[in-house]
Parts: sequence; C-alpha cells; structure tokens
Amino acid sequence: MGGGIEIDSATNSRSIRMDWSQWQLLDSILPTGGFAHSFGLEAAIQARIVSTPDELRTHLIHLLENTASLLLPFIHSATTNPSADNLRKLDALLDATLSNEVSRKASTSQGSALMRVAASVFTEIPSLKTTRDACLTSNFHFHHAPVFGLICGLLGMDPETSQRGYLFITLRDSISAATRLNLVGPLGAAVLQHQVAAIAETILKQWADRPVEEACQTSPLLDTFQGCHSYLFSRLFCS
Repeated sequence: MGGGIEIDSATNSRSIRMDWSQWQLLDSILPTGGFAHSFGLEAAIQARIVSTPDELRTHLIHLLENTASLLLPFIHSATTNPSADNLRKLDALLDATLSNEVSRKASTSQGSALMRVAASVFTEIPSLKTTRDACLTSNFHFHHAPVFGLICGLLGMDPETSQRGYLFITLRDSISAATRLNLVGPLGAAVLQHQVAAIAETILKQWADRPVEEACQTSPLLDTFQGCHSYLFSRLFCS
C-alpha cells in the first residue's frame, strides 16, 4: 500500500511540474523575442490604415483570424505528433507557404529563439535538446508555429490548449506593440485584450484541429502590410 501511495505522489508531482512548465511557455518573460515584432501593425499605422482604438480592434480580429487559419493547423499537427520527423516536414511546408520575406524571417527568428530557450529551460525533456542539435546540422528553418506546437506536445499540453495558447500570445504581443506605438494606453490595452478574448475563442472554434492541407490566408492585406515593413523610413519593430 505504501508503494502505491509513493507512485501516486510521484505521478502527481510530475503533473504539477508540467503545469508550471506549460504556464511558463506562455509567460511573456520567456525570452523568445516576440516583443520585437508588431505583426504588421507598425506598417499599418504608418500607412494610416490603423489610427484609432476602434481600428486597432478590427486589426486585431483580422490578425487573429489570419493566424488561426494559417498557423493553427501547424500547431495542431506538431502537438499531436511531437516528433523530429514531423517537425521537419511542417517546417519545410510552412517555409514554402509564407508569402513574404518579412513574415518568414520573423517566424524563423522567434522559432529559433523559442527552441533554444526551451532546450535550456525544460531540461526534464532531453528530446528538446537532441531535436534542436539534429536540426542545427540540417537545412532547417525553425519556424515558430511548428516549434511551439512541438514544445506543447512534449510538455503534455492537449491540442486545443496549445492552439488557444498560440492565439493568446499573438493577441498579447500585438497589443503590447500597440501600446509601445502609443496607439492605446496600458489600461485601454488591458480592456481591449479582455474584450477581444471572447472573439478569439470563437475564431479558435472555427479553425481548430484542421489539417495542414487546409492552412490558408484569410486577410492578405495584413500580409501586404507586414511585407512592406522593411521599407519604412523609421521603425521600432522588426516586422
């Protein structure tokens, strides 16, 4: 009987530790470089497409839907099959799918940083380091979405939570960019994030659990803005 109690205790301890690791993955303090990107918002502001809080809200909704339609299929596949072989396939497919150089570089920059940090932080999962080391020696791009999905899968996160988490960090980082661009204040940003969260959940339900063959762009204008980012005369963000 004593042995059974010890096993249950050990299992519960591992489960709790996984919870902390999952929360840390979504924490803004994790140094993955996400706050260096505005997801095309900076270019949209300079083009006077987004200039008010109401226009920002519309922009965020379009951004979330475009992220969901294009990237959630990669999150879902990587989470349900967190293997090195599947990661390579998803990475190559997403590299061919992304339509402009700015978004492609932003994806690989954040993905490589996330993989490096995860391999150093989540040492209880040695396959993270071995996968990263193996990918470094091959023609691998480290795109953010499949890397995020892989880490979620290895941390024991279910597919729905991993996809919701990806939309959460997209919303969080884009609102942070809007705050630093003086489009909305900190309190207004918090209110806006809370309001858009309900819409984000609806978007998640619409696009969740789709195969990568169905990945698509729903807001090509956003892609155009982000592609023009490198032509801005002055800029605060990388994309």
